[in-house]
Amino acid sequence: MESAKGMEEAPPKLEEKPEWWASPAVVGLMGFGTTTMIAGLTNLPTPYSAGFSGNWVVFGMAIAFGGITQLIAGLIALRKGNMFAGSAFMGYGAFWLAFTLMLVTFNSTGIYGAGAPILYGIAGFAFIWMMFTFAFLINSPKHGWGIFGVFLFLFIAFILLTVKFYSLASGATTFAPDASANWAVGGEIILTGFLAWYCATADLTNWNYGRKVLPV
Repeated sequence: MESAKGMEEAPPKLEEKPEWWASPAVVGLMGFGTTTMIAGLTNLPTPYSAGFSGNWVVFGMAIAFGGITQLIAGLIALRKGNMFAGSAFMGYGAFWLAFTLMLVTFNSTGIYGAGAPILYGIAGFAFIWMMFTFAFLINSPKHGWGIFGVFLFLFIAFILLTVKFYSLASGATTFAPDASANWAVGGEIILTGFLAWYCATADLTNWNYGRKVLPV
């Protein structure tokens, strides 16, 4: 069973056989955190992120590390009896695959030119994942301040993305390529990924040294 702090494993009881699998928390959180930070960079108001063209940077990472690796981590966590971590890793692994499939489809079919309908669709996509994230947010305090912070900032990120794409669909100029609003959205997403990276680093370091070196 998992411990109440973070997503690391509790020591097995003496009469139990050792687990064949180590905790997947580090690789799962790293996959989520690093991919999220790259996605945050594509939301910053730079020439490469104007419109949608900057999203190609995150595609490979979203498939390999954010997507497939998180799915594997989720399967291991579920097998080890951790519903919270397993469901989160499986869910967000599927998110990154769906995100990539959605944008690749848009690029290959040229339907970006459809304008508002596509932007409303992306806003709806972000809103649904905001709801998914809320379910984990209200359960995250049991797992330590680090995991709570990840889900809190992720929840805020999906709110900001929903507002961003709904505003773009409505013709608002708030999110022009050089607007400060894009710095806020991109920066908040990068911070979310950084918190996940920190939790993974803390779990890895504390496990490696057998004591709490980094708080989480």
